[in-house]
Amino acid sequence: MRKHLAKIGALIAVVALLAAACQRGEETEGGGDQGQGGEGQGQSLLQTVQDEGTLKCGVNATVPGFGFETGGGEIEGFDVDFCKAIAAAVLGDPEQHELIPIDAEERFNALRAGEYHVLVRNTTWTSSRDGAEGVAFAHVNFYDGQAMMVGADSGFSSVGDMDGTAVCVTTGTTTELNLADYAAQVGVEIEPVTFEENPQLQEAFISGRCDGWTSDASQLAGIRSAWPEEEGGPEALVILDDQMSKEPLAPGVLDGDQDWFDAVNWVVNGLILAEELGVDSSNVEQQVESPDNPSIAALLGVPFEAESETLTVDNGLGLENDFMQGVIAAVGNYGEIFDRHLGPATPLGLERGLNALWTDGGIQYAPPFR
Repeated sequence: MRKHLAKIGALIAVVALLAAACQRGEETEGGGDQGQGGEGQGQSLLQTVQDEGTLKCGVNATVPGFGFETGGGEIEGFDVDFCKAIAAAVLGDPEQHELIPIDAEERFNALRAGEYHVLVRNTTWTSSRDGAEGVAFAHVNFYDGQAMMVGADSGFSSVGDMDGTAVCVTTGTTTELNLADYAAQVGVEIEPVTFEENPQLQEAFISGRCDGWTSDASQLAGIRSAWPEEEGGPEALVILDDQMSKEPLAPGVLDGDQDWFDAVNWVVNGLILAEELGVDSSNVEQQVESPDNPSIAALLGVPFEAESETLTVDNGLGLENDFMQGVIAAVGNYGEIFDRHLGPATPLGLERGLNALWTDGGIQYAPPFR
Protein backbone atom coordinates (compact mmCIF):
# COMPACT_ATOMS: atom_id res chain seq x y z
CA MET A 1 0.00 0.00 0.00
CA ARG A 2 2.81 2.44 0.94
CA LYS A 3 4.48 1.78 -2.44
CA HIS A 4 1.20 2.43 -4.23
CA LEU A 5 0.69 5.71 -2.35
CA ALA A 6 4.27 6.72 -3.10
CA LYS A 7 3.69 6.18 -6.82
CA ILE A 8 0.50 8.26 -6.69
CA GLY A 9 2.37 11.03 -4.85
CA ALA A 10 5.14 11.04 -7.44
CA LEU A 11 2.59 11.18 -10.25
CA ILE A 12 0.87 14.16 -8.63
CA ALA A 13 4.22 15.95 -8.29
CA VAL A 14 5.04 15.42 -11.97
CA VAL A 15 1.62 16.73 -13.01
CA ALA A 16 2.11 19.80 -10.81
CA LEU A 17 5.51 20.52 -12.38
CA LEU A 18 4.11 20.19 -15.87
CA ALA A 19 1.23 22.52 -15.02
CA ALA A 20 3.64 25.10 -13.63
CA ALA A 21 5.80 24.87 -16.74
CA CYS A 22 2.78 25.33 -18.97
CA GLN A 23 1.69 28.35 -16.95
CA ARG A 24 5.13 29.95 -17.30
CA GLY A 25 5.04 29.31 -21.04
CA GLU A 26 1.62 30.92 -21.32
CA GLU A 27 2.82 33.97 -19.40
CA THR A 28 5.82 34.35 -21.72
CA GLU A 29 3.76 33.86 -24.86
CA GLY A 30 1.19 36.34 -23.56
CA GLY A 31 3.71 39.03 -24.52
CA GLY A 32 3.48 41.21 -21.43
CA ASP A 33 6.18 43.87 -20.96
CA GLN A 34 9.33 41.84 -20.46
CA GLY A 35 11.66 44.82 -20.39
CA GLN A 36 13.04 47.23 -22.99
CA GLY A 37 13.84 45.29 -26.16
CA GLY A 38 15.81 42.10 -26.30
CA GLU A 39 15.05 38.67 -27.63
CA GLY A 40 12.59 36.91 -25.35
CA GLN A 41 12.09 40.14 -23.42
CA GLY A 42 9.06 41.61 -25.11
CA GLN A 43 8.73 44.04 -27.97
CA SER A 44 11.78 45.09 -29.97
CA LEU A 45 12.83 48.73 -29.88
CA LEU A 46 12.27 48.73 -33.63
CA GLN A 47 8.53 48.33 -33.05
CA THR A 48 8.63 50.73 -30.08
CA VAL A 49 10.24 53.49 -32.14
CA GLN A 50 7.78 52.93 -34.97
CA ASP A 51 4.84 53.02 -32.54
CA GLU A 52 6.09 56.18 -30.80
CA GLY A 53 7.01 57.93 -34.04
CA THR A 54 10.24 59.48 -32.74
CA LEU A 55 13.81 58.21 -32.78
CA LYS A 56 15.77 59.25 -29.68
CA CYS A 57 19.45 59.55 -30.45
CA GLY A 58 22.24 60.08 -27.90
CA VAL A 59 24.83 62.48 -29.34
CA ASN A 60 27.76 64.75 -28.57
CA ALA A 61 27.11 68.48 -28.81
CA THR A 62 30.68 69.71 -28.29
CA VAL A 63 32.70 68.31 -31.22
CA PRO A 64 32.73 70.40 -34.42
CA GLY A 65 32.16 68.24 -37.47
CA PHE A 66 30.64 65.32 -35.56
CA GLY A 67 28.09 66.81 -33.19
CA PHE A 68 28.19 70.50 -32.34
CA GLU A 69 25.59 72.97 -31.15
CA THR A 70 25.35 75.93 -33.50
CA GLY A 71 24.59 79.50 -32.57
CA GLY A 72 20.94 78.83 -33.40
CA GLY A 73 20.74 76.05 -30.84
CA GLU A 74 20.70 73.19 -33.36
CA ILE A 75 23.13 70.26 -33.23
CA GLU A 76 24.77 69.44 -36.54
CA GLY A 77 27.45 67.08 -37.77
CA PHE A 78 28.53 63.72 -39.17
CA ASP A 79 26.96 61.71 -36.34
CA VAL A 80 23.74 63.70 -36.49
CA ASP A 81 23.31 62.77 -40.15
CA PHE A 82 23.45 59.10 -39.15
CA CYS A 83 20.65 59.78 -36.66
CA LYS A 84 18.65 61.35 -39.49
CA ALA A 85 19.41 58.36 -41.70
CA ILE A 86 18.12 55.90 -39.07
CA ALA A 87 14.96 57.99 -38.60
CA ALA A 88 14.39 58.03 -42.37
CA ALA A 89 14.78 54.23 -42.52
CA VAL A 90 12.65 53.36 -39.51
CA LEU A 91 10.01 56.11 -39.60
CA GLY A 92 10.10 57.31 -43.20
CA ASP A 93 11.00 60.85 -42.12
CA PRO A 94 14.53 62.07 -41.24
CA GLU A 95 13.10 64.86 -39.10
CA GLN A 96 11.27 62.48 -36.75
CA HIS A 97 14.18 62.35 -34.32
CA GLU A 98 15.16 63.87 -31.00
CA LEU A 99 18.83 64.57 -30.28
CA ILE A 100 19.83 64.04 -26.66
CA PRO A 101 23.28 65.41 -25.72
CA ILE A 102 25.11 63.14 -23.28
CA ASP A 103 28.60 63.27 -21.78
CA ALA A 104 31.11 60.48 -22.26
CA GLU A 105 30.97 59.14 -18.71
CA GLU A 106 27.18 58.72 -18.61
CA ARG A 107 26.50 57.62 -22.20
CA PHE A 108 26.24 53.87 -21.50
CA ASN A 109 24.23 54.28 -18.29
CA ALA A 110 21.80 56.50 -20.19
CA LEU A 111 21.50 53.95 -23.00
CA ARG A 112 20.72 51.18 -20.51
CA ALA A 113 18.23 53.44 -18.72
CA GLY A 114 16.31 53.94 -21.98
CA GLU A 115 16.97 57.67 -22.27
CA TYR A 116 17.56 57.15 -25.99
CA HIS A 117 17.28 54.32 -28.50
CA VAL A 118 20.68 54.53 -30.19
CA LEU A 119 24.01 56.09 -29.27
CA VAL A 120 25.73 57.87 -32.17
CA ARG A 121 28.39 59.80 -30.32
CA ASN A 122 32.00 59.26 -31.51
CA THR A 123 32.15 56.10 -29.38
CA THR A 124 34.94 53.54 -29.70
CA TRP A 125 34.04 49.87 -30.10
CA THR A 126 36.00 47.87 -27.51
CA SER A 127 35.69 44.40 -26.01
CA SER A 128 34.67 45.64 -22.54
CA ARG A 129 32.00 47.93 -23.95
CA ASP A 130 30.72 45.11 -26.14
CA GLY A 131 30.75 42.76 -23.14
CA ALA A 132 30.61 44.38 -19.72
CA GLU A 133 28.71 47.50 -20.81
CA GLY A 134 26.19 45.46 -22.81
CA VAL A 135 26.44 47.52 -26.00
CA ALA A 136 26.09 46.03 -29.49
CA PHE A 137 28.05 48.08 -32.02
CA ALA A 138 26.93 48.48 -35.62
CA HIS A 139 29.28 48.75 -38.60
CA VAL A 140 32.10 51.23 -37.92
CA ASN A 141 31.18 54.58 -39.43
CA PHE A 142 34.55 56.26 -38.75
CA TYR A 143 37.99 54.69 -38.30
CA ASP A 144 40.06 56.94 -36.07
CA GLY A 145 43.08 56.98 -33.77
CA GLN A 146 44.09 58.89 -30.67
CA ALA A 147 46.39 61.89 -31.12
CA MET A 148 47.92 64.74 -29.15
CA MET A 149 47.31 68.46 -29.69
CA VAL A 150 49.69 71.12 -28.36
CA GLY A 151 50.35 74.81 -28.79
CA ALA A 152 52.16 75.66 -32.01
CA ASP A 153 54.85 77.41 -29.94
CA SER A 154 55.21 74.54 -27.42
CA GLY A 155 58.39 73.15 -28.92
CA PHE A 156 56.99 69.60 -28.83
CA SER A 157 57.33 67.58 -32.03
CA SER A 158 56.18 64.26 -30.58
CA VAL A 159 54.72 62.80 -27.40
CA GLY A 160 58.22 61.56 -26.61
CA ASP A 161 59.20 65.21 -25.99
CA MET A 162 56.52 65.68 -23.33
CA ASP A 163 58.12 64.10 -20.25
CA GLY A 164 56.88 65.68 -17.02
CA THR A 165 53.94 67.47 -18.64
CA ALA A 166 50.23 67.57 -17.83
CA VAL A 167 47.70 66.59 -20.46
CA CYS A 168 43.96 67.32 -20.61
CA VAL A 169 41.74 64.27 -21.19
CA THR A 170 38.02 63.50 -21.02
CA THR A 171 37.04 61.18 -18.20
CA GLY A 172 35.08 58.01 -18.90
CA THR A 173 36.77 57.43 -22.26
CA THR A 174 39.29 54.99 -23.71
CA THR A 175 41.59 58.02 -24.00
CA GLU A 176 42.76 57.89 -20.37
CA LEU A 177 44.09 54.34 -20.57
CA ASN A 178 45.59 54.90 -24.02
CA LEU A 179 47.48 57.95 -22.74
CA ALA A 180 49.06 55.95 -19.91
CA ASP A 181 49.90 53.06 -22.23
CA TYR A 182 51.46 55.24 -24.89
CA ALA A 183 53.43 57.35 -22.41
CA ALA A 184 54.97 54.16 -21.01
CA GLN A 185 55.66 52.94 -24.54
CA VAL A 186 57.67 56.06 -25.48
CA GLY A 187 59.26 56.33 -22.02
CA VAL A 188 57.79 59.54 -20.59
CA GLU A 189 55.77 60.43 -17.51
CA ILE A 190 52.59 62.41 -18.16
CA GLU A 191 50.03 63.61 -15.62
CA PRO A 192 46.43 63.30 -16.85
CA VAL A 193 44.12 66.18 -15.95
CA THR A 194 40.55 64.91 -16.38
CA PHE A 195 37.29 66.71 -17.15
CA GLU A 196 33.81 65.58 -18.16
CA GLU A 197 33.27 67.81 -21.19
CA ASN A 198 35.30 69.52 -23.92
CA PRO A 199 34.41 73.10 -22.88
CA GLN A 200 36.01 72.38 -19.48
CA LEU A 201 39.10 70.97 -21.15
CA GLN A 202 39.33 73.99 -23.42
CA GLU A 203 39.18 76.37 -20.49
CA ALA A 204 41.89 74.42 -18.67
CA PHE A 205 44.09 74.26 -21.77
CA ILE A 206 43.80 77.98 -22.41
CA SER A 207 44.58 78.78 -18.77
CA GLY A 208 47.79 76.74 -18.95
CA ARG A 209 46.76 73.88 -16.66
CA CYS A 210 47.59 71.43 -19.45
CA ASP A 211 50.53 71.27 -21.83
CA GLY A 212 48.64 69.06 -24.27
CA TRP A 213 45.17 67.82 -25.12
CA THR A 214 44.65 64.22 -26.18
CA SER A 215 41.58 62.71 -27.85
CA ASP A 216 40.59 61.10 -31.14
CA ALA A 217 42.43 62.78 -33.99
CA SER A 218 39.15 63.69 -35.68
CA GLN A 219 37.83 65.29 -32.51
CA LEU A 220 41.01 67.32 -32.09
CA ALA A 221 40.74 68.46 -35.72
CA GLY A 222 37.22 69.66 -35.01
CA ILE A 223 38.23 71.50 -31.85
CA ARG A 224 41.21 73.07 -33.61
CA SER A 225 39.01 74.23 -36.50
CA ALA A 226 36.80 76.21 -34.10
CA TRP A 227 39.59 77.56 -31.85
CA PRO A 228 38.77 81.12 -30.71
CA GLU A 229 40.36 83.85 -32.79
CA GLU A 230 41.24 85.75 -29.60
CA GLU A 231 43.37 82.73 -28.67
CA GLY A 232 45.15 82.69 -32.01
CA GLY A 233 42.65 80.67 -34.06
CA PRO A 234 43.45 77.27 -35.56
CA GLU A 235 47.02 78.29 -36.38
CA ALA A 236 47.79 78.49 -32.65
CA LEU A 237 47.54 74.69 -32.37
CA VAL A 238 49.20 71.68 -33.96
CA ILE A 239 48.25 68.01 -33.86
CA LEU A 240 51.32 65.82 -33.47
CA ASP A 241 51.94 62.90 -35.82
CA ASP A 242 51.86 60.25 -33.08
CA GLN A 243 49.01 57.74 -33.55
CA MET A 244 48.49 56.52 -30.01
CA SER A 245 45.74 53.94 -30.57
CA LYS A 246 43.09 52.46 -32.86
CA GLU A 247 39.66 54.03 -32.38
CA PRO A 248 36.89 52.40 -34.46
CA LEU A 249 33.86 54.63 -33.87
CA ALA A 250 30.40 53.10 -34.34
CA PRO A 251 26.74 53.56 -33.42
CA GLY A 252 25.68 51.48 -30.41
CA VAL A 253 22.44 49.89 -29.20
CA LEU A 254 21.60 47.63 -26.28
CA ASP A 255 22.68 44.00 -26.54
CA GLY A 256 20.01 41.38 -27.09
CA ASP A 257 17.60 43.17 -29.42
CA GLN A 258 18.49 41.67 -32.79
CA ASP A 259 15.73 43.38 -34.78
CA TRP A 260 16.77 46.85 -33.62
CA PHE A 261 20.47 46.11 -34.08
CA ASP A 262 19.85 44.87 -37.64
CA ALA A 263 17.90 48.01 -38.55
CA VAL A 264 20.66 50.35 -37.32
CA ASN A 265 23.47 48.22 -38.73
CA TRP A 266 21.98 47.96 -42.21
CA VAL A 267 21.43 51.70 -42.44
CA VAL A 268 25.19 52.20 -41.96
CA ASN A 269 25.95 49.39 -44.41
CA GLY A 270 23.52 50.87 -46.94
CA LEU A 271 25.13 54.32 -46.82
CA ILE A 272 28.57 52.86 -47.50
CA LEU A 273 27.31 50.53 -50.22
CA ALA A 274 25.43 53.39 -51.90
CA GLU A 275 28.70 55.27 -52.36
CA GLU A 276 30.40 52.18 -53.76
CA LEU A 277 27.55 51.66 -56.25
CA GLY A 278 27.49 55.33 -57.26
CA VAL A 279 24.04 56.05 -55.85
CA ASP A 280 23.75 59.50 -54.26
CA SER A 281 21.19 62.16 -53.40
CA SER A 282 21.32 63.61 -56.91
CA ASN A 283 20.57 60.40 -58.83
CA VAL A 284 18.64 58.17 -56.42
CA GLU A 285 15.27 58.95 -58.06
CA GLN A 286 16.68 58.10 -61.49
CA GLN A 287 18.13 54.84 -60.15
CA VAL A 288 14.76 53.94 -58.62
CA GLU A 289 13.10 54.33 -62.02
CA SER A 290 15.80 52.50 -63.96
CA PRO A 291 18.52 50.87 -61.83
CA ASP A 292 21.83 50.28 -63.59
CA ASN A 293 22.32 46.78 -62.17
CA PRO A 294 20.79 44.20 -59.80
CA SER A 295 22.94 45.36 -56.86
CA ILE A 296 21.50 48.87 -57.06
CA ALA A 297 17.98 47.48 -57.43
CA ALA A 298 18.44 45.36 -54.31
CA LEU A 299 19.83 48.32 -52.34
CA LEU A 300 16.87 50.49 -53.30
CA GLY A 301 14.26 47.75 -52.94
CA VAL A 302 12.99 47.82 -56.52
CA PRO A 303 12.57 45.03 -59.07
CA PHE A 304 15.26 44.45 -61.65
CA GLU A 305 14.28 43.20 -65.07
CA ALA A 306 16.68 40.42 -66.02
CA GLU A 307 16.67 38.63 -69.38
CA SER A 308 14.00 36.13 -68.48
CA GLU A 309 12.69 37.13 -65.07
CA THR A 310 12.01 39.97 -62.66
CA LEU A 311 14.34 39.87 -59.66
CA THR A 312 13.27 41.25 -56.27
CA VAL A 313 14.92 41.14 -52.83
CA ASP A 314 12.92 41.07 -49.60
CA ASN A 315 15.17 42.49 -46.87
CA GLY A 316 13.34 40.79 -43.98
CA LEU A 317 14.61 43.49 -41.61
CA GLY A 318 11.27 44.77 -40.38
CA LEU A 319 11.76 47.87 -42.54
CA GLU A 320 10.09 48.83 -45.78
CA ASN A 321 11.86 47.14 -48.67
CA ASP A 322 12.72 50.53 -50.18
CA PHE A 323 13.98 52.12 -46.93
CA MET A 324 17.34 53.12 -48.43
CA GLN A 325 15.61 55.34 -50.98
CA GLY A 326 14.47 57.69 -48.22
CA VAL A 327 17.82 57.47 -46.42
CA ILE A 328 19.85 58.48 -49.47
CA ALA A 329 17.37 61.20 -50.46
CA ALA A 330 17.63 62.66 -46.94
CA VAL A 331 21.37 62.60 -46.22
CA GLY A 332 23.13 61.29 -49.32
CA ASN A 333 25.57 58.38 -49.29
CA TYR A 334 28.51 57.86 -46.93
CA GLY A 335 30.85 59.97 -49.05
CA GLU A 336 28.41 62.85 -49.17
CA ILE A 337 28.04 62.83 -45.39
CA PHE A 338 31.82 62.72 -44.92
CA ASP A 339 32.49 65.53 -47.38
CA ARG A 340 29.72 67.72 -45.96
CA HIS A 341 31.01 67.69 -42.39
CA LEU A 342 34.62 66.49 -42.33
CA GLY A 343 36.19 66.63 -45.79
CA PRO A 344 38.83 68.87 -47.37
CA ALA A 345 36.30 71.63 -48.14
CA THR A 346 35.27 71.94 -44.45
CA PRO A 347 37.11 73.69 -41.60
CA LEU A 348 38.30 70.24 -40.39
CA GLY A 349 39.92 69.50 -43.74
CA LEU A 350 40.15 65.72 -43.21
CA GLU A 351 41.19 63.35 -45.96
CA ARG A 352 39.33 60.08 -46.26
CA GLY A 353 42.33 57.91 -45.27
CA LEU A 354 41.15 54.63 -43.78
CA ASN A 355 37.57 55.81 -44.28
CA ALA A 356 37.91 55.67 -48.05
CA LEU A 357 36.12 52.81 -49.75
CA TRP A 358 38.03 49.55 -50.07
CA THR A 359 38.06 50.17 -53.82
CA ASP A 360 39.92 53.46 -53.22
CA GLY A 361 42.61 52.23 -50.81
CA GLY A 362 40.61 52.52 -47.57
CA ILE A 363 38.93 49.87 -45.44
CA GLN A 364 35.27 50.92 -45.62
CA TYR A 365 33.54 47.83 -46.94
CA ALA A 366 29.85 46.96 -46.63
CA PRO A 367 28.20 43.56 -47.22
CA PRO A 368 25.75 43.42 -50.13
CA PHE A 369 21.99 43.74 -50.06
CA ARG A 370 20.91 40.30 -51.33
